[in-house]
Amino acid sequence: MKPFWILVSGLVGGLLSWGLPGDHATLRAADDVSRPNVVFILSDDHRFDFLGCVESCPDFLETPHLDRLAASGVHLQNAFVTTSLCSPSRASILTGQYMHHHGVVDNQHEVPPGTTFFPQRLQAAGYQTGFVGKWHMGHENDEARPGFDHWVSFPGQGVYFDPTFNINGTRKAFTGYTTDLLTDQAVEWLQQRQDTDEPFCLYLSYKAVHYPFEPAPRHHGRYEEAPIDYPETMANTERNYRTQPRWVLDRRYSIHGIDHMETGAFDKDPVPDFDDLYHRYCEAVHGVDENVGRVMEVLEQLEVADNTLVVYMGDNGFHLGEHGFYDKRDAFETSIRVPMLMAWPARLPAGKVVDQMVLNIDVAPTILDFCGVDPAATREMDGRSMRPLFAAQPADDWRDHILYEYRWEWNFPATPTTLAIRGPRYKYVYAHGLWDQNCFFDLQTDPLERHNLIAVPAFQEKIAAMQQQLFEELGESGGLQLPIRRPTGDRLDQRKRAN
Repeated sequence: MKPFWILVSGLVGGLLSWGLPGDHATLRAADDVSRPNVVFILSDDHRFDFLGCVESCPDFLETPHLDRLAASGVHLQNAFVTTSLCSPSRASILTGQYMHHHGVVDNQHEVPPGTTFFPQRLQAAGYQTGFVGKWHMGHENDEARPGFDHWVSFPGQGVYFDPTFNINGTRKAFTGYTTDLLTDQAVEWLQQRQDTDEPFCLYLSYKAVHYPFEPAPRHHGRYEEAPIDYPETMANTERNYRTQPRWVLDRRYSIHGIDHMETGAFDKDPVPDFDDLYHRYCEAVHGVDENVGRVMEVLEQLEVADNTLVVYMGDNGFHLGEHGFYDKRDAFETSIRVPMLMAWPARLPAGKVVDQMVLNIDVAPTILDFCGVDPAATREMDGRSMRPLFAAQPADDWRDHILYEYRWEWNFPATPTTLAIRGPRYKYVYAHGLWDQNCFFDLQTDPLERHNLIAVPAFQEKIAAMQQQLFEELGESGGLQLPIRRPTGDRLDQRKRAN
C-alpha cells in the first residue's frame, strides 16, 4: 500500500487547480493562457511500475518528485512504446512515427536524411529549443541535430561518470555523475535564455537508468539490504515455460538472461549477481527522480512553472527477472509499458489518471497540439494528440488496441523479429523467421503472461481475427517490409549451456 500523503496531495492538487474545460475543443479555443513552455524529460529503461505512485512499486523505492508530478498532473497509466529499443523508441518520440516509417530500426545506424523531429516544428513556430543528454541515433555521432538552438550531448550510450559533452560544437570534459551534470546543463540553459519573451522547449534526455546500472556515489548502497520480491515467472520451472515458445527459454541463457549471470570466472559475464543488478537499478531510478525535482524547482524559481507543460516518460520498459530476462525488446508487458506523466498547472487537471492506451508516437502530436502548431505539421505522424483524454468527458473514439514491432538484431540475436497486437484484454504475438510457436495471452486472467493460450481450441477464432488485424494494419501502413541491414558493431551471441 502506497503512502496516504500521495493520495491526499493528488486530491488537494485537484481542488486547487484550474481544472480542465468540459471538452477538448474548448481547451483549444481558450485564450486566457499563452502558449506553454515545454519540458520533456526522458529516462532510459525506466519500467512503468517503478514509481512510488504505482501500487506494485517496490515498497522501498523512493520517487517523491515523480509522485508529486503525477499528483499535480496526469498519470497515463497505460502508456506503451511501439518498439522497445533505445534508438527506435527515441526516434518514434521525436517523429510521432512507427519504426517502419522513420527507419531507425536498431541502435547502430544513423537517422535517415530528411527525417523531421517535432522540435523543428516548434522552432519554426517561434520556440527557443534546447537538447541536453543522450541522443543515441547514430552510435558514435554527437553532432547537433536539426531543431535545436542549443545542443549538449555525447556519442552513443555515453558513460555514467566523468563524461565529455559536445556543447554547441565544442567538446568539454566534466567531472562527476552524468545525470547530475546533464541537469546542471539543462538548468543553466533555462536560467540564461536570452529572449525570455518567447516560449521554450527543453528536451532533457538522461542516460540513466540504462545498463550497467550505476547510481550516484551518494546513493550507492541505499537499498543494499532491501528485500527483493522476485517475479513469479523468474523461476526456471516447468510451470513457467510449459507453454512458452522455445526461444523464450533459450533467451534465459543468452547475454540478456538471468542464467547467463552468476556464473564462473571463465564465462566473464558482466553481470555477476542479480540482487546487485536490481538494487543498483532502483538507486539509479532514485537519482533520476532527485534530478527531476531539481528541474521542477528551477521552473518555480523562474516563475514559469504554471504555464509549462512537463512530460516525463521512459523510452522502454525493462525486465528485472520476468520470464528469466533482464532486458527489453520483446512484447511482454514489462518490456513495452513505460511511465508517462504530464503536468501543466494552468490547463491540465491535477491528480487525473488516464486508463486509455497511449503510445510514444502520441507525444509529438500532443505537444504540437498544446503549443498551437498548425495541425498540418502532424499529417505524416502515426500518433494522435492525447488532448481528448484530458477532457471532463473523454472522447469515446480513442484506440482500442496498439501495434508493436521489433526487428531482429545481428548484435543481439536471442530475440526474434516480433510483431504484436494488444487490446484491453488479449494480446497476440507473432515471431518471424524461426521455427517456433506464436503467443496469445489473456491479460485479465493471466497478467504475468505465464500461460500461452495459442493452442487452446476455444481461442482459435479470436487468435485468427487478431492475427488478420495485425497483418492488415501493418500491411496498409508499409510495416511488412522487413529491412536487412549490413552487420555492424559487436555481436553478443554466446549462450550458457542449459542443464
